[in-house]
Amino acid sequence: MRDAAEKVARILPPTPLFTFEIKGMRVAFKAESLQPIGAFKIRGAWHRLTALDEESRRRGVVAFSSGNHAQGIAWAAKRLGMPATIVMPADAPAAKLNGTLALGAEVVRYDRATESRERIAAQLAEARGATLVPSFDDPWIIEGQGSAGIEAAAQMTAAGLGAPAEVVIPCGGGGLAAGIALALPEAAITVVEPEGWDDMRRSLEASWIEPVGPNPPPTACDSLQTQRVSPLTFDVLSRRDARGLAVSEAEVRMAQRWAAEHLRLVVEPGGAVALAALLAGKVAPVPGLLVILSGGNVDIDAYARAIAAPAAAPVDPAPVRGLVA
Repeated sequence: MRDAAEKVARILPPTPLFTFEIKGMRVAFKAESLQPIGAFKIRGAWHRLTALDEESRRRGVVAFSSGNHAQGIAWAAKRLGMPATIVMPADAPAAKLNGTLALGAEVVRYDRATESRERIAAQLAEARGATLVPSFDDPWIIEGQGSAGIEAAAQMTAAGLGAPAEVVIPCGGGGLAAGIALALPEAAITVVEPEGWDDMRRSLEASWIEPVGPNPPPTACDSLQTQRVSPLTFDVLSRRDARGLAVSEAEVRMAQRWAAEHLRLVVEPGGAVALAALLAGKVAPVPGLLVILSGGNVDIDAYARAIAAPAAAPVDPAPVRGLVA
């Protein structure tokens, strides 16, 4: 994981760390929404693709994603001169689809409700002799995502906040959460998902993997719509005694608005769930609290509706808006 962090640091500047005082406690917010592709996924994509040998690079990669992993893979592949094919749902946000296409990747669409993206991607990879790059069920991907934790820890220490004591992390398949759990072994780990899609929460509580139930509710958190977490990510988080939380769609919208008002950040629904848990009182502000804002790729019309939602419950109005390099 330290190797992954060094790789990422050679090509990308650290994303900013914002701090804000909530209930008398200074809380740190890691703005992965400000990555070049608008999400943390660039970390794992770069670490994975740079590990491929020359022949594998020539044959290219295949990935499946609703958009953020897609853009991470497309960005890394373009920089390395590799072909990339991404299997994306037909209802993927236009901003994520257009971003992936603009980076030169081929996009294959599928129906999220009736087709398996994993099966489609595996068939494409086999037919082309390409490397399949899952969005979270991959050791290199997990290591790459964990670089965000290493980076944030250094920033918090430089800001006089000390090492992270608790990290609150958005969770779809759990790649980011598992990576940070490995990177920061002394920190408590809390993962947050949208209600009805909180299979990691239920899996951690049951001590075995529980898939998303039948007919899950619609959610704006497209990046967190994972039907089943992987044994790899579940095992890491289970061994680290991570806890899981779920937030409502209204709480997510309020978090998006709060981030815009107080941090001056555009955060997508899936990227705002950890903040939503904090603002809703499901996570207590404690010394050394680190909240990950994992992505900022939004369709502008949907975002406008989200930030028009009623304001979140007020918090202590004593911001510390400095950025920590």
